[in-house]
This record gives sequence, C-alpha cells and structure tokens, in this order.
Amino acid sequence: MMTMRRSRIFAFGILAAIAVCLVLVLDGCGKSEEKAQTSSGKFSVIDEAYDVITSNAVYKLKENDLIEGALRGMADVIGDPYSTYLTKEEAASHKESLAGERVGIGAEITRTNGKYIIVSPVKGSPSEKAGLLPYDELVQIDGERVEGITLKEVVKRIRGKQGTSVKLVVYRPESGKHVKFTIERDVIPVHTVNSEILEERGKKIGYIGLTMFGEDSAKEWQAATELLFKEGAEALLIDVRGNPGGYLHAVGAIAGSMLPEDTVFAYMEDVKGQLTPLVTEPAKDLVFNPKLQTIPVVILQDKGSASASEVLSGALQDLGRGFVVGTTSFGKGTVQETMKLSNGGEVKLSTHKWLTPKERWIHTEGIASDLEVKQNKLFSEHLRVIADTYKEQQYHDDIAYAQVLLTALGYKTGREDGFFDEGTKDAVAVFMKDEKHKSSGKMDSTFFQTLKKSAEAYREDRANDEQLSMAIGFLHHSLSEK
Repeated sequence: MMTMRRSRIFAFGILAAIAVCLVLVLDGCGKSEEKAQTSSGKFSVIDEAYDVITSNAVYKLKENDLIEGALRGMADVIGDPYSTYLTKEEAASHKESLAGERVGIGAEITRTNGKYIIVSPVKGSPSEKAGLLPYDELVQIDGERVEGITLKEVVKRIRGKQGTSVKLVVYRPESGKHVKFTIERDVIPVHTVNSEILEERGKKIGYIGLTMFGEDSAKEWQAATELLFKEGAEALLIDVRGNPGGYLHAVGAIAGSMLPEDTVFAYMEDVKGQLTPLVTEPAKDLVFNPKLQTIPVVILQDKGSASASEVLSGALQDLGRGFVVGTTSFGKGTVQETMKLSNGGEVKLSTHKWLTPKERWIHTEGIASDLEVKQNKLFSEHLRVIADTYKEQQYHDDIAYAQVLLTALGYKTGREDGFFDEGTKDAVAVFMKDEKHKSSGKMDSTFFQTLKKSAEAYREDRANDEQLSMAIGFLHHSLSEK
C-alpha cells in the first residue's frame, strides 16, 4: 500500500486539480484480489492509450511526460481550482513559498513582452547589495542568453546553493548600457508579519500586517505583538488585505492568542457532512501576551483576503472578538491536504469544507465586513513593469492598464479600453508635466516607470488609504469610550 505524507493547508490560489483518482486507486491496491481485478479492468484502457501513443506517435515523447499529462488530466476533470497535481519541482517550490526562508539572490523578476525585467531587489538581499535596480533587463545568466526560455527556467538558473555565485548581465535602460554582476547566493528570510505603532490623537494603535500564514507566522506574530505592547499599544489593527491564506496551524495559533483556551474558532466538515470543531489550545514553544485577549481588535480585509485570512476574520467576527472593516472577502471555504506520491510529486486535494464558529460556510460568498469601505482602484491594481513603447492609434492591454492608473490618479483619459487616442495622449502629457518630465507623446519606458512610481507613492500615503483611516477611527472611538 502506498504511504502518503499529509499536511493540511488553507491555501488560496490557482491550485489546478489532480490525481485524486490515481491516489485512491493506488491506496486501494493490495486490499483484495477482487478490487485489484476491478481496478485493472477500469484502467486497462489507459494502458492501451499509452501503448498506442508511444508506438505510433510521430513526435518523440518522454515516458514521464505522458504520465504527468495523465495526472494533470485527472485533475482537470475534478473541476476544483484548489485541487491539483504538483510535480516534484512544483511541490518543492510551493513548500518553499510558505517556508520561513529560501536561498537565492533576492530579486523579483517578471516577464513582459518576451523580456525579463527586475521588478525590485529585496531590501538587504544580495541583489540589492550588488547594485541591481528596478527595470534592469536580464540578458544573460552565467554566460547564456535568456531568449526563448521560460520564467520558471530563469528562476531555476538564478537559484542555487548558499555560498555559490551566479553571473548576470543586465541592460540598464536609464544609461543605455549593459552591466555585469557576480552575485553570491544567500539565505533570504521570508517575513510574513510586519508591525508598527500608529499614533492617533493621543492613542497608540498597534498595526500588524499579515501577508500570508506561513511556517513561521505564529512565531513572528508573537514577537511583533510583544514589541507593540512594549511600545504602548492600546488596541490592535490586523491587516489581512491581499493575504491569500496558508497553514492551518498558523492561523489557529494566531486566532488562539486572542481567544480563550478551548474556544471553537472554526469547524471542519468532511465528505459525509460530519463536523469536527477546531479548538484553540496553547501554542507549542510560544507564550503570547495576555493583553491580546482583552484589547480592542479591528481586522482589515478586502476581496484578496482568502482562506486562512477568512478563518481569522470569521472567528473574530462570529465570537464578537473583532470588528471587520473593508470589503467582502474572497470566499474560499474549502481545505486542502497534500499527499506525497512515490514519484516525488504531490496531490493537493480539497478534502473538507471549513465553517465559521456559527457554522457559516462562506464559499463563493465571502465574509461581509461590519463596516464597508471601498478603496481607490490603485489599491487593488497590480502594478506592473512595462518596457515597451506605444503611440497613438495603437491598441494594447498595456495601454488599458496605463489608462486605468491615470484615471485613478485623477487624469481624464476618457476611456480604459486600451485604445491610444488623442484624449489619452493629452492625459499622458499632463501627467508627465506634473511629474516634471518632458512628454514624448508616447507611452515609453520613462512614462511607465514614472506612472508606477506615482501609483506606489499614492498607495504609500496613508491619507489615501480610506479603509485604514476608518479602521483607525473606529479603534480611536473605542478607546475613547473606555
């Protein structure tokens, strides 16, 4: 019988769907001769197809490609975007995304119109120390050009063992020159919690942002909240906007730090409809400040808050422990378990529904906020790196993206459909003039860089964050009434 390593995860994302059928069949192998015969009969047609393809296909095929394709095909049939088959490499990458650290050079890279562009180096990372800059175009990795390879392959070539080096050549558009770098790979810490004190009319509010519920998030939460209390925090503002989810144990520990022991913070419902309560319990090796049980709490969420983020919002809302501000959350009410296969890959399968303490299933509906506050479009728009140039009478998604940002910044383009007309050209000219740049009459690299910086500056100005302002105002009012 096949053994499977399971780990429960509240992960949100495009998690394709997979070899569930294969896993169930393999799990059943050997249980009885009758079942083995039945399984053999069911899957003989798959063996037939395999033989037909390998014997007659004019295109050369690798055996593993057919097997991987079959696994992914079974996944697609399930029709669940959160169940998926991951290859050995994909499984390792997914695990790394939730881990506390990773090895590399610490640079975010994107692919735009066939070019690989540095979005930004991570602060304090080897790439920042070496001098890589946003908008540098990656040309070579260890002497080999990057044309024709995938983003996945680019990332794979750059990553490596700690202490080894990678040689990069980039084209720097600002200077019009190529620049060479030799960067030593190192451990890049992955921080999922950030915090600071916000002072509002004599009151100290502890702000704590959760970007996801990773392997070390509970430990980071404990350290961050302890520091906030030392700095005099009187209330807590938890920001899970854009948080896609993560590990069950992480959200359980964080929710438990604010709730009495033995409190049901969610339920798990299996395929038979049986409910299992998830109960708060003391976290292993972590001691949380008792003030977390009593201070006023507001949780900030938006449509990008999903899965584990919704578990936290739902628990605090249902139990009357926190007030939810923002917009309705994403609405992911299923839980996935990962099961390791003999080929090194993994099946990630939706095995349970999760319900709030009041037994609400929020799938596709989300958790409605207690106080609805909408934001400027700039806060939900993904800010992209664009290296191409566009002019009047052209039509492109990049132009539509620029029109959306310009409109959100207060410039009248008259349209957001991606057609570069005279009105759009006038808006570009006015924007560039306001930013103290000469307009070329086109959307060129200088324009796109300036637009991205302007949008980032707008989002970083707390005066523009209506949701944050309302959350702070609510907490200030709560403290003033004490």
